[in-house]
Amino acid sequence: MRRAGRLVLGIGALAVGVFALDRALPPDLSRLHSGVEVLDRHGRTLSTLPAPGGIWRLPTATADVPPHLVAMLVAAEDARFRWHPGVDPLALTRAAFQWVRAGRIVSGGSTLTMQAARLLEPRPRTLRSKAIEILRALQLEARFSKDEILGIWLTLAPQGGNLEGLRAGAFAWFGRAPGQLDAAESALLVALARRPEALRPDRHPEAARAARDAMLRHRAPGAGQVSPAERELALETPVPTARHPMPRLAPHLSRQLARNAAPGARIVTTLDRDLQRAAEALAEDRLLALSDHAAMAMVVAEIETREIRALVGGSFGVETRAGMLDLTRAVRSPGSAQKPFLYALAFEAGVARPETLVADLPFRFGSYAPENFSRDFVGRITAADALRQSLNLPAVALLSELGVLRYATALKLAGSPPRLARGAEPSLPLALGGAGTTLRELVALYALLGDAGRAAPLVALPGPPAERPEVVLPRAAAAVAGIMVNPFPGGGPQGVAWKTGTSWGGRDGWALGLDARHVAGVWVGRPDGTPIPGLTGRGAALPALAAIFARLPAAPRQPLAVRATPRPFAEAADRLRLLFPMPGAVLAEGGPVTLRAAGGRRPLVFLVDGAPLDHHRARREAAWVPPGPGFYRVTVLDADGVAAGAELRVR
Repeated sequence: MRRAGRLVLGIGALAVGVFALDRALPPDLSRLHSGVEVLDRHGRTLSTLPAPGGIWRLPTATADVPPHLVAMLVAAEDARFRWHPGVDPLALTRAAFQWVRAGRIVSGGSTLTMQAARLLEPRPRTLRSKAIEILRALQLEARFSKDEILGIWLTLAPQGGNLEGLRAGAFAWFGRAPGQLDAAESALLVALARRPEALRPDRHPEAARAARDAMLRHRAPGAGQVSPAERELALETPVPTARHPMPRLAPHLSRQLARNAAPGARIVTTLDRDLQRAAEALAEDRLLALSDHAAMAMVVAEIETREIRALVGGSFGVETRAGMLDLTRAVRSPGSAQKPFLYALAFEAGVARPETLVADLPFRFGSYAPENFSRDFVGRITAADALRQSLNLPAVALLSELGVLRYATALKLAGSPPRLARGAEPSLPLALGGAGTTLRELVALYALLGDAGRAAPLVALPGPPAERPEVVLPRAAAAVAGIMVNPFPGGGPQGVAWKTGTSWGGRDGWALGLDARHVAGVWVGRPDGTPIPGLTGRGAALPALAAIFARLPAAPRQPLAVRATPRPFAEAADRLRLLFPMPGAVLAEGGPVTLRAAGGRRPLVFLVDGAPLDHHRARREAAWVPPGPGFYRVTVLDADGVAAGAELRVR
């Protein structure tokens, strides 16, 4: 009994010592720090980013590879892997006997666990290194499951050049994820790990094929996962002779997400790989018709969730300095692309309605005298048609009556705060793109028009929906979206509301649109902001927008339509207001001036400096001849005593 007790104590002390040694000298797992992989919403690879040092190493688990690859690997490298504790005494004895008999190393006797230890901590091939590998293998077996140990091997096994791991090898040699590998491809990767440089198929295709075929003939049958017919078909398959580029869809967004990701992370996004690939190909194709150094950025999102489905950050070539810029986040002048939001806010506030007549005539707002893009004027026109034709004077007039600060505040609440020069204050040019915004913000702004006026930012990562902020345009959003539903020039999908914009000097061309499910935006310009002669949003960006909507999923997409306007909106639009002159207007001396009002209950009375004018009181217009230069106060009164007025100057 005393001897048995001492034996138990000795075993216990040895166990404690081994445990303490394991904790004092744990295996170094730092080489498992891998690159980042970015996935689409269905788990398909969009892009990969290398590990530090430019090594293509991506985490690979047994679940990531087909069962026949794991079975082939175990059959080739360590048939008793599932049963030994990390070291196979039979394999070591056989290796030692072969070494003594041949006078050289014939086989190493290494188990897959020992190989994993060597991959984690590479050392010269010596007896001392072998002893350390044995100890490390025992540690790994104590710390990890068999599948986790296989995962270490699958992640670190060399695949030639700067490729490590079978996930990186599958992308580089076959252009797809390892889960899709067939028997021939699996055999090549397993064989390649033994002598990665001597068997590189791009440099030594015959040697690579011979090694693969030997693996198929001698190891695949024992693996029990490959049928004779599959093996014969695999033997006839050629080996690749060149590397595929690593996956790099959505490179700008991928780099953005990878900056804050842990090494080896797999980041699931909201993007759709098929739509992303189509958007990138479309951008590259469209750029062929544009000037040198032009770039195109695109964003496609679902309206209900605000989830981004495709994002092209700028197809200028990501290797260049300019190509590294994500142009969906670049602050640019929107030109007329923000006008729909201005009209929606004006309708919401009762300043105008879609059928309200507005004047597109030469007019000065103080020192500001806007002109249309065409340099001509159309006269009286409805607000809806003024928006469709993107006329500038009516937009500025609406902003003048609405109030610049009110509009700027609404833009901020909607997630598109106007970026102004340092020290500048919002002013009337804000109606025509006089402040910066980004493509992502503009797309979110258009999504608001298709979502009953609710504001929410675009998102690229899945998650529970964020709390919706206050509804910005509860009544007018649908009306404005309906106004913008027009056929695409040159043909395209129906039921899409769209608008274009061009910034001053042809620096930025925009096209944005929405249907019942999706919202999309396209920007064209140069990354450095220099003008492109002749650039317009209609000519450069709109064809790409039409093509994007033509490629969107065919799942339910009913056309947009002008929905019935709630009564409170109509009541607000009926309030009395002075259409002309606008506050702060400056008129030239000479000739009569027609004062105009809208809303209110007739009869109306027009007054200038408190003196009533002689006119037909059932009408909403009155003629007035200024007596000379000076400042005047124009007022209109309705039958309920409601007043509206404006101050102007005649010179």
